[in-house]
Amino acid sequence: MADDDSPPPQRRIRASDQDRDDVLSVITDAVTNGRLDPEETAQRQDDAIGAKFLDELIPLIDDLPEGDSLHRRLARQTGRTPGPTDPGSQLQRRVPGELSPAAEPGSASPMNSVAIMSGRQLDVPPGTAEVTTYALMGGDNIDLCEVMGPGVTVELNSYAMWAGNDIYVPPGVRVRDETINIMAGNEVRRSAQGDGSNGTVILKGFSLMAGHDVRLAKGYREKDQGQLE
Repeated sequence: MADDDSPPPQRRIRASDQDRDDVLSVITDAVTNGRLDPEETAQRQDDAIGAKFLDELIPLIDDLPEGDSLHRRLARQTGRTPGPTDPGSQLQRRVPGELSPAAEPGSASPMNSVAIMSGRQLDVPPGTAEVTTYALMGGDNIDLCEVMGPGVTVELNSYAMWAGNDIYVPPGVRVRDETINIMAGNEVRRSAQGDGSNGTVILKGFSLMAGHDVRLAKGYREKDQGQLE
């Protein structure tokens, strides 16, 4: 009798409540960006809630750029990590016209900066998930073009007094402002507020008589003369 050389059955890993919640969050972001109609949304939400295994969750976000990072994580956990040219790989899952695929979020160390009556240029490298700045009568120029990409989320924690940072983003980046401000506030220019297809920047922290300016990076905009675009 010939030996059975067939591969062993693929291991199936049960999904946790957090896994299902993460998928539901991606679906919600996709709905916000206009990618799913109500019928598709309801069906995917029902499927996510009822999923027992991780491999059942992957198809629900496979075509949603908002879920790129989660898709890679679930693929690794199920042993289905695609190669660089395989269908569904990070390269193939890029949104047309966007920047090159970003490094895995969190693969680079968090960045920190202190500016007192001064400031510096911060070019945030790929893989950075968190940037923290402290500014007193000063501020940094923070360039997020290299770190952003589909499915990437970067938290920018800024604590400022009589100061503020200039923050530059590429097209397609969604900006969420969760800062606490006293006699202060942030300005997110219209041209810098994207649909989330190129990642999300979350602004956090505290400002006193200060504020930050979020702009579309140079090279992506034709004009920037100090007014809202």
